[in-house]
Amino acid sequence: MPAASHTKKENRLAKEKSPYLQQHKHNPVDWYPWGEEAFAKAKKENKPIFLSIGYSTCHWCHVMERESFEDEKVAEFLKKHFISIKLDREERPDVDKIYMTAVQAMTRSGGWPLNVFLTPDLKPFFGGTYFPPKPAAGRPSFTQLLERVADIWATKQDDIVKVAAELLEELGKVTNQEPVRGIILSPSILTNGLGSMKSEYDPRHGGFGRAPKFPRPSQPLFILRQAVRDSDKDAISMIDFTCERMAAGGIYDQLGGGFSRYSVDEKWLVPHFEKMLYDNAQLIHLFLDTHLATGGKHHADTVRDIIRYVLRDMTHKDGGFYSAEDADSEGHEGKFYCWTKAELVKLLTADEAKVVIRHFGITEEGNFEDHSHPEPLKNQNVLHIADPKLSAEEAKLLTSAKEKMFAARAKRVRPHLDDKVLASWNGMMVGALARAYAVLGDEQILAAALKNHNFIRTTLWDAKTKTLHSRWREGERDSVQLFEAYASQLDGVLELYQVTLDSSQLEFAIEIATAMTAKFYDPKAGGFYQSDSETKNLILRVKEDYDGAEPSGNSIAAFALLKLAAITERKDFREQAEKTLQLFSQKMQQVPEGLPYLLRALDFYLDEPFRVVVAGDPKSPEARKLILAAHTVYQPNKVILGTSGPVEPFAKTLPAKDGPVVYLCTGTACQPPTNDPAQVRVLLKKPPTKPDTGGKLK
Repeated sequence: MPAASHTKKENRLAKEKSPYLQQHKHNPVDWYPWGEEAFAKAKKENKPIFLSIGYSTCHWCHVMERESFEDEKVAEFLKKHFISIKLDREERPDVDKIYMTAVQAMTRSGGWPLNVFLTPDLKPFFGGTYFPPKPAAGRPSFTQLLERVADIWATKQDDIVKVAAELLEELGKVTNQEPVRGIILSPSILTNGLGSMKSEYDPRHGGFGRAPKFPRPSQPLFILRQAVRDSDKDAISMIDFTCERMAAGGIYDQLGGGFSRYSVDEKWLVPHFEKMLYDNAQLIHLFLDTHLATGGKHHADTVRDIIRYVLRDMTHKDGGFYSAEDADSEGHEGKFYCWTKAELVKLLTADEAKVVIRHFGITEEGNFEDHSHPEPLKNQNVLHIADPKLSAEEAKLLTSAKEKMFAARAKRVRPHLDDKVLASWNGMMVGALARAYAVLGDEQILAAALKNHNFIRTTLWDAKTKTLHSRWREGERDSVQLFEAYASQLDGVLELYQVTLDSSQLEFAIEIATAMTAKFYDPKAGGFYQSDSETKNLILRVKEDYDGAEPSGNSIAAFALLKLAAITERKDFREQAEKTLQLFSQKMQQVPEGLPYLLRALDFYLDEPFRVVVAGDPKSPEARKLILAAHTVYQPNKVILGTSGPVEPFAKTLPAKDGPVVYLCTGTACQPPTNDPAQVRVLLKKPPTKPDTGGKLK
């Protein structure tokens, strides 16, 4: 978004660190941040609260701001009849989840911007998403909506309070889940889930479901896991083709690398151009797994490009990873990324232009128009690979052309960068980078992962209180405690440990898991709440259970705790994961497509995972080769550990043999040790035999 003029008066949001709230600091709306000041004023003046939730790279949030929140008359009406609160959903997903659930219950739909009307005691009574400035497509204008709500509050307040109380009671029933007795955690749940998800496959364009199409990596990751186990070639092909089509589509930045959030069409052609850290972290895992499962080197190339993008454009100088990049530039969605044919003909040589036009499917009329802007740009082309066939000479021309295009694009006004550092999304990315290093062998990737790990430990982790803060920006961290921050950091640190075998990282993982359990775990019913019991001004404590664009914290935590239990033999961690699986077992059974990440955790739980125990100095070149060999086999039900630090007791008894060796173990039985990386790969490709040794090695 273009920066607001410095001559405009600033509102209360100017004091906030959130980039999203900063975007609204010049609005004439009398905005309050989420907090006691706003709540007290609403109660004192007996006014309903208008809560508007979004995030800094949300395209339709920008549109509604431009159309309504910059309107003086709208601002005046809001100030007279409401207390207006702006909230960044990425900073407070716990608050967002409550009111998104309420709006979905009322309207059967949701999204952002999320606009909700609350009683002064924070109970929702009406809401929706984007409202236009003029009546359109059956929707009232935003002004009409405000007038109607204000009138009902003035004339039927008792009725509204009653309805709000009833809605809250119903929401409480939905969110306070109890485990269903009689459901056995069995492989049949996985089989059912695989069949359900495969039925959604689009054989023409790849992906699952209809437009708009989200990559949603947890779903193809689960399908691939089951397909390889069952030697289901059709299902493996589904994932291979999906990755291929996504990487060839406009959803992928063909010049700069990295994926946009989703495609508005079924072809992966026209993206919603915002780029999110969490999407790209998960897609690294998906393309790595697909590369390992199929041998497709092009999938590994896509991983390298994603990482190049993240390290170039999304990384703080001290190692933290930024949150997102906007879809808009100079008020137009996609302006930074799109090209007209005339631009390309002018920029490139005739031979280069000929190749680019054919390869990227460039046309005179274009394939994209930003209809959300009153004056849309014409003849815009989203780059996508329309014709992949190139001769050696054409490939050289394409390379030189892309270099010119990238340099020219770099001179354009860049989309807004959301430069806050979130513990949750950084956990996802550090884990992805750790695995990428192990598979691709690029030391620069490991260096970036280690630098990020150090950044999180020094800026967001309080070692004295064993507390993980959620957000850092411009030298300041917040005070909010969020479960998903702990869960994602736990998972990321575990991935990093399995690459380095640095026992200090395993110790840190245990600290995170212990603090996470103390703050968020429900020992009675199982599962984890999004917020701790000390968080104020929440009308509900919710357990998130949906693996959408981001996996739920419960899914991430369950899987991470199972891996941590396998590494440490801590029964308490396994029991917490088991109770979480049991809590959501009915949903896994009935709506498996809603919990694909949790189904991956269930798969791990039902199996006896391989323990790749590396005995010897993990920093030695010989040990590094053995560790990396274990990572270059597609074997998702494994953990890799050393023999020092808080690892399981049996591993500590396994000796090195004239240098580092690997023991491939299940239970207390291990294969004979080997110092041959090739043999490690062979052993991991098939279940090892379990010698009857009474827990001792032959």
